[in-house]
Amino acid sequence: MDECNNPISTKAIVQFMQPLSSMLHIDKTDKLAVYLQLSNQLTDLIRKGVIQGGHQLLSSRQLAKALNIHRKTVVRAYDELLAQGWLESKLGSGTFVATHFPEIKPQPLQDDKNQNFDSKKVAGFSFEDKPHLHRAVLKNTAALHLDDGFPDPRFAPLEELSRAYRTQLITGNPYVKLGYGDTSGSYWLRQQLSVYLNETRGLKTSPENILVIRGTVMGLFLASTGLLKSGDNVAITDLGWASARMNFIQAGANILQIPADEHGIDVDALENICKKQSLRMLYVTSHHHYPTTVALRADRRLQLLALSEKYGFIIFEDDYDYDFHYLSRPLLPLAGADQAGMVLYCGSFTKTISPAFRVGYLVGSENVINHLSRLRRIIDRQGDNMLENAMAELLQNGIIQRHLRKSVRIYRQRRDMFCSLLKSNLSNYLDFNTPDGGMAVWAKFDKSIDLKSLSEQAMAKNLYFSDGGENNLIPDKLNGTRLGFASSTSQELEQSVEILKNLLKIK
Repeated sequence: MDECNNPISTKAIVQFMQPLSSMLHIDKTDKLAVYLQLSNQLTDLIRKGVIQGGHQLLSSRQLAKALNIHRKTVVRAYDELLAQGWLESKLGSGTFVATHFPEIKPQPLQDDKNQNFDSKKVAGFSFEDKPHLHRAVLKNTAALHLDDGFPDPRFAPLEELSRAYRTQLITGNPYVKLGYGDTSGSYWLRQQLSVYLNETRGLKTSPENILVIRGTVMGLFLASTGLLKSGDNVAITDLGWASARMNFIQAGANILQIPADEHGIDVDALENICKKQSLRMLYVTSHHHYPTTVALRADRRLQLLALSEKYGFIIFEDDYDYDFHYLSRPLLPLAGADQAGMVLYCGSFTKTISPAFRVGYLVGSENVINHLSRLRRIIDRQGDNMLENAMAELLQNGIIQRHLRKSVRIYRQRRDMFCSLLKSNLSNYLDFNTPDGGMAVWAKFDKSIDLKSLSEQAMAKNLYFSDGGENNLIPDKLNGTRLGFASSTSQELEQSVEILKNLLKIK
């Protein structure tokens, strides 16, 4: 690399070293390695035509001296650029800028025409910015939170999961375990999920009926993309989950809104729609209707399955928190009674452990799962094999099941305490029913209360809760929101209610 056998004249060094060294800026405090700083800057100068093709570079020793860095750093930068094809080495002559680049007119360091244009922020090409994608991403950093209904990760089985994950990393054939896997997901996890879902939900599945996904949003995207055509009608409730609506709009579907009451979706209203126009899919949260938490009544479940078979529409059953029920044995999912193969059943471990662990499942007939597995391949080749196998180990060893029993007991206590706090402190300002299950209370506030303003004031006090706006497809329908209790301790719940009480100026 060092061109000692073909020294450059002192005059040439003076002529080239000074301007080049002035254009190269090395920051030894930067996290980026110095050799990468140097190689990136040299690449940029070649791209802009400041250093032309065929130009001989300084020797590694000369450039190191000019920049006051170690010669080995320059050698490493040159090696990097040689490997990428930006430079070429000529034996006995030195290192040159590759000659295969077209001649580029050097650009001035200040381009008056584009000096106000920031290509890092604004692209040079146009695209359609779709309004339905403009939904804020939750990044809650508040100390207190009455969230959408999230689990408390402080007592999740993280040590067991960590050990299981490590075991997957260091044991077995690394070529197989660390290579490409089945697009349907880990077969071991699908086996364990089949056993678990059959035992707890009355399903009759085999591993071939299950597609492992990263969460319900992925399940919705796959179903929307793979099973809907532009213009298809999709029914959702007028109080519902914004992410479901976004996916259906993205697929080009026509959204039909169905009312819901204290017993879940209004099946009679749905049937009236089916008599007038074709319906391709229904999205439903049967176990705990989102956001109101009410369970779909048994007779409506049977009616819904009969309508699906009669009119030929798919039921996408989102069972986001089935495991958390606080009374007697809960009603089984629609999928458990589906005899016609019309139901896609979707769930995840988001509520079991934490939203950070992206493992979920989509259950359906084998031909549909095969179809959606092929589609999954072109957007996300496969999931995290190590995490999926670790989850399979926890299911096989009963760790997830024990954790759920513990969680249900703790969350029931937190629900009872939270509902008691709401009744004793806020009953004049909001109305709610104690939920039979789930992790949140659906609270309807007095019309005189501006929920958006209240949530902003609470955030200023380090308390987060949603203003409920994204749950209402009819904005003025209800002045309500979900107040999650599961992720907060008793003390945190007391502090949260006290903040709301003070903000509402209750004496």
